[in-house]
Parts: sequence; structure tokens; C-alpha cells
Amino acid sequence: MSSFNDALKNIKIKNLAIIIIVAYLGIFLLSQFSGPISFSWVYVIVIFYFIFMLKDYFNGFKQDVRDAFSKSQLRYVLLIVFLNIFFSYGMLYLANGIIIQFPFLDFLVNFSIPSMSLVGYFPIAGSFISTVVISPISEEFIFRGVFLNRLKLFVPTVFAIVITSLLFGSLHNFGSLISAFVFAVCMAILYLKTDNICVPILAHFLNNLFAEIIRSADVNELLFTNGWVIGIVSILAIVSAILLFTSILNELNKIK
Repeated sequence: MSSFNDALKNIKIKNLAIIIIVAYLGIFLLSQFSGPISFSWVYVIVIFYFIFMLKDYFNGFKQDVRDAFSKSQLRYVLLIVFLNIFFSYGMLYLANGIIIQFPFLDFLVNFSIPSMSLVGYFPIAGSFISTVVISPISEEFIFRGVFLNRLKLFVPTVFAIVITSLLFGSLHNFGSLISAFVFAVCMAILYLKTDNICVPILAHFLNNLFAEIIRSADVNELLFTNGWVIGIVSILAIVSAILLFTSILNELNKIK
């Protein structure tokens, strides 16, 4: 266990909650004078809070980064990421099918608690940075680094994983709720297995990076319009689901 991870485990939910609330209030008040400001900038403030709190443990952080990029670690991370990506597309297909059958549920597609987004300020670069860089860092520190670490002091670790994963899933829209929950469980397991927050950050970064690349490359929306593509991805999603759930159950059984 690194000194950086030791320090991270000492950050309390109460203190983080105060920072988030103050940040929201500050942005709200500022927006009254300068015009609309995205509340999503709270994530940026949260990252600066972690930098301030953990600045004395930078050497430990550098070692954790090196460990996260080790060959054996990277192979395992990539496997988890690709399984989650295929599974997520399977869930999107399922959600689209439900909406087609029950059109009155269409409002759920656009409903989600606002997550990190800088699109209104920097349309292309901001979207990429917020999705691929800001979100993985802030969300892993919040949900795995603080929430998971603190909750497992009061409830069984498996319950802590479920609770934090449900909270994480609530940040996503209807089509991504289940896949986001499963992804969060995987990130929690990665963190607990390695005791290194940089590992789930790396996995989260790669997941969002590949998802953005796929979304940008699929200009003709073949993933949602071509029958052959949908069929192949659906099969891969089923295989991924089986492998993911088998692995998750095995890992949860090892957790005390």
C-alpha cells in the first residue's frame, strides 16, 4: 500500500460533501452575476480539492501510476474494459428495444443527473477532455477513493460496493444505468484487488477513450442501423455479460 493511497483513505465523505455543496453554491451565486455557468465545473473543483489534500504524497502517486501501467496490470485492465464496452452496447440495444415497445418511456432516455461536461464552453476539445480525462479522475476519486473506502468501515465491503455502484449508475441515463452499475462494480473490485486508485482511473480513462473513438468513427451509425453489425455486437455483448458476471461473482466471493 502506498503512502498516497493511505492518505486517500483518510479523506472523509463529510469533508468531500462540504466541498461539493460549497462548489455548487459558489457556482450558483457566480452565475447570478456573470450569466449561466455549468454546474458540471464542480468536478473540476473536486479534483483541485484532491490535489490540495494529497499534494504531500506525490511520490507515492507516481509509484502508483507506474504500477498501474505494468504489463500484467494493463492486460487485465484492457480485458475488463473491452468486456464492459461490448456489454454496454448490448444494454443500449436492450434499452432502445424497450423504448420502441413502450414509447411513453422515451423521457427516460434524456434523464440523468448532470455529469461532467464542458461542451458549452469548448464544443469539441471540451467534450473529449471532460469525458476522457476529467470524469475518470474525479469519479474514481469520489466513488472508489472516498465513498467506497469510508462506507466499508461501517458496512460489509460487498454492500459498500453495491451502494457506491448504484450512486455511480445514477449519473447515467436510462440506456446506460445497468452497464454503468456493472462497470462501477468492476472498478471497485479493481481498486480493492490492487489497493491502487490509479488502476481504476486508467481503466475508466481507457473505457471512455475507446467509447469516444467508436462513437466518433461510427459516422453512419452502423452500430444501431446495420443488422449484421447489431447481430455481431449483440453476440459479443452476451459473451461479455457471461464473462463479466462470472468474474464479478468469483471476486465478490473472495471479498470479506
